Amino acid sequence: MENRFTYEDCKNTAEWLLSHTKHRPQVAVICGSGLGGLTNQLTQAQAFDYSEIPNFPQSTVPGHAGRLVFGVLNGKVCVMMQGRFHMYEGYPLWKVTFPVRVFHLLGVHTLVVTNAAGGLNPKFEVGDIMLIRDHINLPGFGGENALIGPNDERFGVRFPAMSDAYDREMREKAHSVWKQMKEQRELQEGTYVVLAGPNFETVAECRMLKMLGADAVGMSTVPEVIVARHCGLRVFGFSLITNKVVTDYESREKANHLEVLEAGKQAAQKLEQFVSILMASIPDPAC
Repeated sequence: MENRFTYEDCKNTAEWLLSHTKHRPQVAVICGSGLGGLTNQLTQAQAFDYSEIPNFPQSTVPGHAGRLVFGVLNGKVCVMMQGRFHMYEGYPLWKVTFPVRVFHLLGVHTLVVTNAAGGLNPKFEVGDIMLIRDHINLPGFGGENALIGPNDERFGVRFPAMSDAYDREMREKAHSVWKQMKEQRELQEGTYVVLAGPNFETVAECRMLKMLGADAVGMSTVPEVIVARHCGLRVFGFSLITNKVVTDYESREKANHLEVLEAGKQAAQKLEQFVSILMASIPDPAC
């Protein structure tokens, strides 16, 4: 088994980044499939390929560029992951979540997560944005969790709470910003369920996930949120609904990644504008 990253490994990566950029980020954004265009909104942008950064894994999925971009968005100094890591790429979860711990050591206090997801809730349409209220960590039920193994108290406590994983104050602000944007579709809000992937779900699985109370399904995000909350970061996030899942055996519809990227392209600008406006609402940590 590979050796896990230690606190010192995370610190070395953070120190390397701090020595190579003048930016001191307060907010980190993880850009999901097809949502990397958010980095184009940054001013004073400075990008690093993952391959340049000590200890960083590589992104292998279409729609994930594999760059860490620093810059300023609507007055907030940010660091953005243009491409994340997934369990289905063969990475253990401690590697998938490594960047979150690095962000914490860079001085980041808020993590914004975005993803492309399948809509389970029948009210959702392709192109809708779902504010994540809560999640269901299905791989966690089977013993896959980024916090398994020795706990380093310098990151967080052994048994972190998850009942308040997605910041309520930021969710309220998101609803008021959305109203100001005067979009035709309302901002959805719901529960995201994560599966390991990489295959899309069967009809029976989709029916089960709906019964569990999930509104959207994807293959990412939850491991990073768990580690962020373990580190004490404020978290909020969005799913871009890029396809409606199939729950009917008579249907000829089939999910595919190209469809996900295409729907992402069309709706991404709306999400980019939304996240950009929301940046100004993120409170600074209490001194």
